[in-house]
Formats: sequence, structure tokens, C-alpha cells
Amino acid sequence: MSKGSIRQKGNKWYYRFYVENESGQHIQKEFAGSKSKRETEAMLRHALEEYENHNYVPSAGNMTVGQLLDLWIEDVTKSGVKSNGTIMLYQNTVNRIKTHPISQRKLKTVSSDHLQNYLDELCFRGNGEENNCKSLAASTIRAYKAVLQGAFKFAVFPKKLLSCNPMEYVVQRDTQTAPVLFQTCTEEKKNTITHSQFKKLCKYLKDHPTLLPVQIAYYTGLRVGEICALTWEDIHLDEGYLLIQRTIYYNNVTHHIEMNAPKGNKCRIVDFGNTLANILRETRKKQFAENNSRFGAKYHNYYRVISKSNRKHYEIYSFPADQQPSDEFQLLHFVCCKHNGTCLTPDYIGYKCRKISRELDGFSGFHFHMLRHTFTSNLIQNGASPKEVQELLGHSDVKLTMNIYAHSTREAKRASVKLLDELPADQPI
Repeated sequence: MSKGSIRQKGNKWYYRFYVENESGQHIQKEFAGSKSKRETEAMLRHALEEYENHNYVPSAGNMTVGQLLDLWIEDVTKSGVKSNGTIMLYQNTVNRIKTHPISQRKLKTVSSDHLQNYLDELCFRGNGEENNCKSLAASTIRAYKAVLQGAFKFAVFPKKLLSCNPMEYVVQRDTQTAPVLFQTCTEEKKNTITHSQFKKLCKYLKDHPTLLPVQIAYYTGLRVGEICALTWEDIHLDEGYLLIQRTIYYNNVTHHIEMNAPKGNKCRIVDFGNTLANILRETRKKQFAENNSRFGAKYHNYYRVISKSNRKHYEIYSFPADQQPSDEFQLLHFVCCKHNGTCLTPDYIGYKCRKISRELDGFSGFHFHMLRHTFTSNLIQNGASPKEVQELLGHSDVKLTMNIYAHSTREAKRASVKLLDELPADQPI
């Protein structure tokens, strides 16, 4: 096996070893390591092993980090392994990374220190803009790390641009800055609403297109994209259930409203009671009768199939009722629509919820997903088994269901501890 060595130049370590060139001569190649001697030694061992096993020396040329990210996202898209939602998350993350100077750095000069400093900047100073020093959410940081980890792993193999993955030594920092001893204990952030608040919300939303999605979410716990994607063919009023077969989202990469399989790529059946059944019957009657006369010619919604890079998704379009689109467009009868007939989107509903949070008394911090949490808590508090609720919600693990329920209201927790007051007086302590 070839032998190598490391050396320090300034505050950085480098590793080198001899390889055979095209003429059969042995020449020495040197590569950038990191500020850590131990990490650089590990890089050397990995590079020697790769050379012995595969007989190649990585050559990144003048490729930059940004160019690597573009190659990687193209490969991930073609593979068809990741869902469209994950691809969209990765693409958005790649676009944000490419606005940072690290994307212009030559791939062959990137070390673990550069990547660790960049991730630290995201953890503690957000996106690094002068007017925004707020750190990013932990879930967002995980997306950045997943993208960089995947891209640099791709650079090692199959692209053979690097001998080892510098992201292996990068860690996500804990943004907590103060010891627990000195933190201020504050009231838990409310994550559910009461039934009286729900009625107040319905009264506030009277005649607004967002009312029906709010009612469906409260009585079924569906995600907002799943609600927007419901068609009347999915609703079985007599049997009291609906089918979740798709979700709607706005793709800010392609700038289209798209429809795809629900989260987890699994369809499911969700049962509902008489209250929601009556609401849906009344809505269907209005959609197919009263609204046509009240608003005149309405828009109809269609989808068409888009196949690209070994992937398939569905784009949503709205056309006037008197316009007949080409055969590639298939008609959809959405349950939730605006008054003019066009479909609702999660962004439209989210905007209305933010307005509710600002304007409606007692709803500060309200967001649509609170209705899903409320559904979970209401069912479990009233005797439903966690496994049943898990299946209704479409969670992959019952632990996730119970974690949502754990964020119950302050009032429910007070009621629980007061059960101790009802113990018999003669019960031994």
C-alpha cells in the first residue's frame, strides 16, 4: 500500500501521497486537509484506501461548490427516489446556499472548517444578511446539512471529484446560549383551540372561502394541502368517510400549483361524523346550484400530467367555464373553491390565518395546523385510542401522534392535577 504524509502550512494541515501517472511514473499529489491534524490523518487514510481499491485520484479541477450543488440536485431529481416535496425543499435550499460566498469557493479548497463555519453562521446568525441576525430553525438547519452532506458524498462517489467527504466532520451546534439555571420559565405556547373559539372562528369567516377548510380540519385533522386537494369524488357522504389520495402545494421553483401523492405516498380513509356530513351536503348543493346563478360563469379546474427527469407530477390550471382546454387537461371537481370557482391553495389559506392572528381577539399566534393538533387532542381526551388517531392523521409512528397530544392546553393540565383533590380522605399516604 502507498505511503503518505501530512504537513502543516500556516494554521492548516495538508496530506500527500505518491500516485502513478499515465506514463507509469510516481508523482506526489497534495490535498488540502483541515485545521485538525487528526482529521487530516483520517482524510489521508481514506484517500489511500480509495486509491488502492479503485486506482484513481480525485480531480475537482476548477469546479465550485455551487456547480457541485447543481450537479447533485440534477442527479437526485433523475433518481426518482425522493418525493417531489423533498426535491422542492432541496432545490430551495440549494438556491439559498448559492447566494452565499461559500458557493463560489473551489471544491478542491473546501475543508471541514469552511463548512463548519458556514453551518455555525446559519445556526447563530441566520442567513448572514446585515439586517437579519435571527438564527434559523433547527429543522431548516437540518435541511442545509442534508443537502451539503448529500452533495459532498456525491462528489466522492460516483463523481470522484474528492477523496473524502468533508461534511463527515461537521456538526450542528446547539443554539442554546444560557444555562437552564438562569432561563426564565414561561407559559407554554398554546397549540390548540377550544370549541367556543372554533365557533367564534366560524362566525368570523362566514361566507369566506376559508371557512370550509377550517371546518374540515377541525372535524378530520387533515393537513391543509390534503384539504385543498379533496374532490367530490373523494367524499362518501352516506358512508361517512373520505379518501385522502393527493395533496396540493405551490412549487416556488417551477412557480406552479402542483398536485401529488399525500405525505408518505400513502392513501388513507378518514371517517367523519354527522356534523361535517351536513356541512358538506350544504356546500355541494351551493356549489352545483346557487353559486352559478350568484356569480355567473365560473372557472373550472383541471390538471395535466408533467413527466420530467424520470419523475411525474400534476399541474393545476383554472379555465373559464366557456373555454374548453385541450385533451391533455383533465377536469377536477374540488370541494374547496373560491367564489369564482378556482381552487384554494395552502398559501391562500395561510395568508387568511395570519390575518386572523392579527385581527381576531384571542387568536394571537393562530395558524391552520393548530386545527390538526386540536383534532388530535379532542379525540384522545375523549377516549379514542392513539393507534386509531394515528391512522386517521396518517402518521408513520404513533409516537408522533402522542407528541402532538402532549402539547395539550394549560386548562387540560390543570384539570388533570385536580383529580388528586378527589381522592378519598381516608386513603393512606
